[in-house]
Amino acid sequence: MHDFNFESLRDPIKALCLFHGISNSIVSVKINGGDMRNTIAQITDRWKTLSPSQPIRYTFLDERFASMYADVQRMGSIFTSFAVLAIIIACLGLFALASFMAEQRSREIGIRKVLGASVESITSLLSIDFIKLVAIAIVIASPIAWWAMTKWLEDFAYKITIGWWMFALAAVVAICIALLTVSFQSIKAAIANPIKALRSE
Repeated sequence: MHDFNFESLRDPIKALCLFHGISNSIVSVKINGGDMRNTIAQITDRWKTLSPSQPIRYTFLDERFASMYADVQRMGSIFTSFAVLAIIIACLGLFALASFMAEQRSREIGIRKVLGASVESITSLLSIDFIKLVAIAIVIASPIAWWAMTKWLEDFAYKITIGWWMFALAAVVAICIALLTVSFQSIKAAIANPIKALRSE
């Protein structure tokens, strides 16, 4: 057999020969995964009848395959947790920065509203600066992410190719998150009464 993967995907698939015979120590059983407790009890009873002096020891093939990738799944969970935490911290920072910028430019926004600027134009004016910052971060982070992912995939004999669309999708998601974060403060500043901002002038 040339394409039977019985080891980890970190290793190339090797040739495998299967033959039907009788073993004195190993019995392979294909079972239905419905009622596992009852099935194991029946197999145990049958084993005691055939070999009463030897205790039964059993393993599941799917668990053996899952154990090969336990470290990968653990690493994925850790990276996912850190990514969510980083996104939350970044959103809090963006929200605070948007609040500060809206407060600093309150008089400018008031003058623009008095001169006839719409809510949409003021919102886009305040949001465009943050989009530029996110775009710069994407340009810096994308090559680093591509390099790190490529180095990690080198440990596997069979791996996917990293396409440009993955980074484009990540960029769109990042920009959407940034827009959702700063839009509240931008819209709040755009619909504020300009008299409050200009009364001290």
